[in-house]
Amino acid sequence: MFSIINFATDAVLAADVAPGNSGPLGILLGHLVAAIVFSIVGIAVLVSSYMVIKRLLPFSITKEIEEDQNTALAIIIGAGIIGMSMIISAAILG
Repeated sequence: MFSIINFATDAVLAADVAPGNSGPLGILLGHLVAAIVFSIVGIAVLVSSYMVIKRLLPFSITKEIEEDQNTALAIIIGAGIIGMSMIISAAILG
């Protein structure tokens, strides 16, 4: 995972200092590649953290929310997803 982040960082730096790509289009392309890579890594971390939470709970989240209409659990899971998203976005921005 860290190699993907290093690749994105290297792509941005290479676009900034490369002699042929020193124009605005090269910089834009480097930032676009970095944004796509960081988005994919962020989504993967978010999904994996949800799967860990799902494994650790002693009950089925799907059954509780869909069949038993447990609104409180849905709010807690949603808040957890928003919290993880904020942490991931802060880590990506630096």
